[in-house]
Amino acid sequence: MSEEEKIKRLIEFRGKLEKRIDEIQQELEDLQNLMEIIDGFLLEKGFRRPEMPKEEMLTEKPEKTEVLSEYVAEFPIKTVTGEKLAVIYVGDNIVRVVMNKDKNFRDNIPPFRQFLIERVLLKMQEKDREAARRGEITPDKILSYSIVKEGDIIREIIIRNVNEERIRDLKSSIRWTLEKMYEKMTSA
Repeated sequence: MSEEEKIKRLIEFRGKLEKRIDEIQQELEDLQNLMEIIDGFLLEKGFRRPEMPKEEMLTEKPEKTEVLSEYVAEFPIKTVTGEKLAVIYVGDNIVRVVMNKDKNFRDNIPPFRQFLIERVLLKMQEKDREAARRGEITPDKILSYSIVKEGDIIREIIIRNVNEERIRDLKSSIRWTLEKMYEKMTSA
């Protein structure tokens, strides 16, 4: 193959690349527009507090009202058999995991400490501390978490300073952790 043919092929290939880049950019714009439409619809329709008959409103716990008004999305965590383990509430830069009241998840049941705390939360926190040291984020944006317990029974996990990517990671990590903990609790 001569130099002229190589150059001609490279020019054709470059043209195809430019065309493909334009297509991908257009697809990305379309997807972003679709996300905006979905977000708008969900905020408008999906996350409003439902109106309830007066009898039901009287029996509603104030804590539940507070949770719903502060957070914009909720994701139940269930086993494959449909057993409810917890609910993840997602708000603006915050994730709150409320354990089902009939589940006594103890903090010493693996993989809670070894995986969720040490390998997920502490690793994210350390990445943020490093980013703060480099000046990429301010110290008040470092991920923080607290665990609300009654004795050694976990009732809630509150995680602050989370972004969308971390919310996805946290949801899957928390789901996996609670499923494994529940398996250990029920097989014992």
